[in-house]
Amino acid sequence: MTTGSPLSANDPTSESQAHPAADEPNREPAQAVPAELATLAGLRPQQGEMPFAVVMGKAVTELPKDLYIPPQALEVFLEAFEGPLDLLLYLIKRQNLDILEIDVSAITEQYMHYVELMDAMQFELAAEYLLMAAMLAEIKSRMLLPRSTELDEDEEDPRAQLIRRLQEYERFKKAAEEIEEIPRMERDTWLGSANPPDLNRARVDPEVDMRELLVALGEVLRRADMFESHHIQREALSTRERMSQVLEQLAGQQFVPFVALFSAREGRLGVVVTFLAIMELIKEALVEIVQTESFGPIHVKARAE
Repeated sequence: MTTGSPLSANDPTSESQAHPAADEPNREPAQAVPAELATLAGLRPQQGEMPFAVVMGKAVTELPKDLYIPPQALEVFLEAFEGPLDLLLYLIKRQNLDILEIDVSAITEQYMHYVELMDAMQFELAAEYLLMAAMLAEIKSRMLLPRSTELDEDEEDPRAQLIRRLQEYERFKKAAEEIEEIPRMERDTWLGSANPPDLNRARVDPEVDMRELLVALGEVLRRADMFESHHIQREALSTRERMSQVLEQLAGQQFVPFVALFSAREGRLGVVVTFLAIMELIKEALVEIVQTESFGPIHVKARAE
């Protein structure tokens, strides 16, 4: 449950009060009322040279006389407390004290003063604070009790349980503050978004020069020539013509080696045509074949007419 800490008017160390001089003329002049107390009590504050505000270029240095301010019109809170432990931790840290060295008596008085203030202003918040006040009163009374000289060394310090709770709360509070400092989306950072601009631009086709077209055409033709296939056709060989050629080679010679009648440059087709021509000549009894020994060289000779 969250509550707040008023200004110095709620500080138990501040005991200054306003005493009207008109009621007791024989008394010494009353001490000056702090501005915070005057504001909290609904009194009209004493203004100095500092203006309230600047309205239409003019400084406002005093409140209007016909301005009505309710008795409790203004409540100023400097600190927000999440519960009794948060308030205790605030009171301890304000005095720059270590949790292990807390003065239970002083802290209890300040705490009770705050609870009384909250009871008057926000009664529904006082219940859980009263439970802590009772615990502080118990610890304070146990600290004030006389101790026996034969006190057991194992007896726990009355403040030990409270100190442990404060230390644990301080750890969790510090962790929560560190988590709170982590940047959050939609709090510290925002995701920016923007729609792309709608640009309707007319597309202008570039002009092409005729010379560029001719250059491109020449390049295409050059690449086409590189991939053109060239078919080589063999010359047709006639068996009759080859028979005449063989007879011309055999004319005027006794014997011609059989292999000498063939030309390797003519390929398979030339060899076959020459062989057929020799076979036809043998068939027509125009040439004869001679072999002197088995597996020996074969010779061809023209017959005498």
